[in-house]
Amino acid sequence: MGRRRRSSPLPPRHGVDATRVVLRTTDELLIDALRRAPALSDLDEAGLLARFAAREIVDLSGSPLDPSTPTTPGAPVYLYRDLPVEVAIPFDLPVLHADDDIIVVDKPHFLATMPRGVHVVETALVRLRREFGTDLISPAHRLDRLTAGVLLFTRRPQARRDYQALFADRLVQKEYRAAAPVRTDLRLPADVENRILKDSGDLRARVVDGEVNARSRVELLDASSDATAGLAEYRLTPHTGRTHQLRLHMAGLGIPIDGDPLYPEVRAELAARPDSGDFTRPLRLVAHRLEFDDPLTGRRRVFCSTRSVLSEDEVSEDGV
Repeated sequence: MGRRRRSSPLPPRHGVDATRVVLRTTDELLIDALRRAPALSDLDEAGLLARFAAREIVDLSGSPLDPSTPTTPGAPVYLYRDLPVEVAIPFDLPVLHADDDIIVVDKPHFLATMPRGVHVVETALVRLRREFGTDLISPAHRLDRLTAGVLLFTRRPQARRDYQALFADRLVQKEYRAAAPVRTDLRLPADVENRILKDSGDLRARVVDGEVNARSRVELLDASSDATAGLAEYRLTPHTGRTHQLRLHMAGLGIPIDGDPLYPEVRAELAARPDSGDFTRPLRLVAHRLEFDDPLTGRRRVFCSTRSVLSEDEVSEDGV
């Protein structure tokens, strides 16, 4: 596992963690550096000064900073941002299991795992922190915002490392379900192996030459098609965890997952729908099953989603 980032010196507020900004400039006043930070584009000078006055802009040790403090390149600064105005995600977040160590949910499509960019409150993490009344909840792994299904969170810091290690060390057996077209000339099951890279800032991953780092098994599970869309159900088993791996592998086989706005080509209109409150075209990909040996109890754990990729149980025409 990579080096673990130190926890924020500011506690979460309303279920949302404080923002961490790493300064990159030198010979500049802190107030000027923060005004130009892309992550704080929603804050004006008055908003920043108010936070300085409230002693809510602090360094890694939690010591309040002054707006005239000279910047130190590479030093993190922490502060609270105003919560953005977000499009409400009109779907429930069912809890499949909860105990003293973990919470397992059946995440709906369109709901992000944790705050990122414009999605802050409308995320599974913030919903759970508010529902359970504790800011100690943390995701053990992630699902893409457009992907639904089984998602595991830890409930206390003492358990976090053990459960996160399960996913980092690939000790969790995962099974996904997807709805996609049928190709009569495609022999299945098929094992797909290639090398996938994704550059920071690029929406899409891509297949490149080189050592294999992405492996998936694709099986046709239900050949009877969806009456409305001509789709069949597939079982997808990832043996690695590259970003967009299953979506890219399905598109490479000529059977792209229904509702995918990125593969095999970008469909900007489809990608923009959720942000305008249109949830009628979900990506029909569900994390159907997680199975693992519990690192704390040794028990075999199996959690399954109740969502079907061939139904439209999460379709909303007006976003309410």
